[in-house]
Amino acid sequence: MSTDFSDALVSSDWLAQHLTDPDIKILDCTWHHPSTNLDGRTQYRGRHLPGSVHFDIDQVADKSTPLPHMLPTAEEFAHKVGLLGIGNSDRVIVYDRHYGGSAAGRVWWTFRVFGHDNVALLDGGFGKWTKEKLPAEMTPVRPAPASFTASFTPGLIATSADVQSLLQSGGQLIDARGPGKFDGTQADVFTFKRQGHIPGAINLPWADLVDPDTGVLLAPDALAARFTAAGIDLSKPIVTTCASGITSCMLALALYRLGVPNAAVYDGSWAEWSQLDDTAAAA
Repeated sequence: MSTDFSDALVSSDWLAQHLTDPDIKILDCTWHHPSTNLDGRTQYRGRHLPGSVHFDIDQVADKSTPLPHMLPTAEEFAHKVGLLGIGNSDRVIVYDRHYGGSAAGRVWWTFRVFGHDNVALLDGGFGKWTKEKLPAEMTPVRPAPASFTASFTPGLIATSADVQSLLQSGGQLIDARGPGKFDGTQADVFTFKRQGHIPGAINLPWADLVDPDTGVLLAPDALAARFTAAGIDLSKPIVTTCASGITSCMLALALYRLGVPNAAVYDGSWAEWSQLDDTAAAA
């Protein structure tokens, strides 16, 4: 059976018509770096899509590492997702409040890593939803726990060693950060040991893949043109990276839309690479 690569996204119109479907489970994935003094859970409590529950990428994460929001084990993911009321037969819809939906993109990728492909991002996110005056509510949702079984898909995640092997073998590493952070002239919100980028990486800022007015992902032909302009060959192996494994997932989603479903995300990204003694930084 062929894959429908359009299933990575749902429109606000579609979701408005399917809000009450029993198999639709909506996750508000809003996340902010602590330095912003904003809190995704607080914003969720203020207003959220009807029936949605909050998914915190810093809590559904590996707590044994100092790196931010790294993937948890399959068992931990299954446990926490089950507590959110999600079962294996559910269609999961993710959104957040950021332009383009980067944290929701991270959650989209995480579900796929743990074997749940029936997941889609709300195109345009909460911003487009509210601009269209679609319904929202303030009452927190307390779902009944469900049973969720996770199965790890190692091909969707890359380690630092995988990145080194990829570059040595002629593969492509795409960095989703903006040009200032990529070349080391702009500091990140994370405190990094070094600035710059992984030598050999190609810079394709994830914001270039999003409509600046609506926050929706560009149409496939426009996406393809962005990748082509950056010199990326979609037929060759690809790993995506960024600062801490969030916006790189938006590149992975865009690649999925272009028929490249197996692009891996470097989970540690620059947060890890910048600390390794045996790696170099390029500026």
